[in-house]
Amino acid sequence: MSAELLTLLGAWSIATLRSATPLIFTTLGETLTQRTGIINLGIEGEMLAGACVGFAVGVATGNPWLGLLAGALAGVALSCLHAALVLGANANQIGSGLAVWMIALGTTSYFGRALVGNQVTPLPDLGSQLTDGLPFLGSFFGQMTMSVPLAIAAVAFAAWWLAHTRTGIQWQAVGESARISSENGIRPKVVRLKAILLGGLLSGFGGAILSVDYTQTWAQDMTKGRGLISVGLVIVARWKPVLVLPICIIFGLAEVAVLRMQTAGWSISPHLLATTPYLVVLLILIISHAAARRDTDMPADLRRVFA
Repeated sequence: MSAELLTLLGAWSIATLRSATPLIFTTLGETLTQRTGIINLGIEGEMLAGACVGFAVGVATGNPWLGLLAGALAGVALSCLHAALVLGANANQIGSGLAVWMIALGTTSYFGRALVGNQVTPLPDLGSQLTDGLPFLGSFFGQMTMSVPLAIAAVAFAAWWLAHTRTGIQWQAVGESARISSENGIRPKVVRLKAILLGGLLSGFGGAILSVDYTQTWAQDMTKGRGLISVGLVIVARWKPVLVLPICIIFGLAEVAVLRMQTAGWSISPHLLATTPYLVVLLILIISHAAARRDTDMPADLRRVFA
């Protein structure tokens, strides 16, 4: 294999991973939330808030890590509202999630106007003198930041934690039946509160990575439905954290392919090309729909949301 081809392969690989990373965190957070029997459509808003607040703090401090932390906390703050409505007021989960999304869209559109055109300090890449100049590794590590290995590690840890720890098994039990869990000494509302807050934290962190690390800019409604895509990808991943990574990589690969086609000057409307990653996800959802309906992996209490 020629050096040019290896370099191109490395560039495509890391571009795909960087594109998928914000979605990995958001989808992982929603997966863990839904495992307890709660659906949160507000993660679109939480991701958007994380992108806005993270970018603002990153610009103000010059520290991208503080930006990512602030974005994660912004996601937690919005998830508190969803938790209060759903767990405290017994509100409809779908309606509550949409309300959180609309609140985030409005506030970030208003306060984010001052951020347009600003520059943020990006995370440093992981390249070194050992990898610079090498055909594959040079282009791969030269564009990789710490957010990518963090996303992979988060998926691996979540999969292990959910399946092999007492707390993770309790979360799954609550998702199957809050009533039976309560009878066995588990406090379902406490478990679900933790799950909603964790989902908000990961969604806000994913949004901050999108603005601070991946695009390094801010634009109104810049998430472009990624949060809602995450809700669908949870179904495709069959509520299993281990499947979150490959599913999100498919979306990232489609997005990178679209960007490459646009820079190559394809005579196709850029607006139509921009829909390609979402069409790919829709196709995957359609293909997996029949299997998902027959699958028993969906938490039993989650079905009641749609009853």
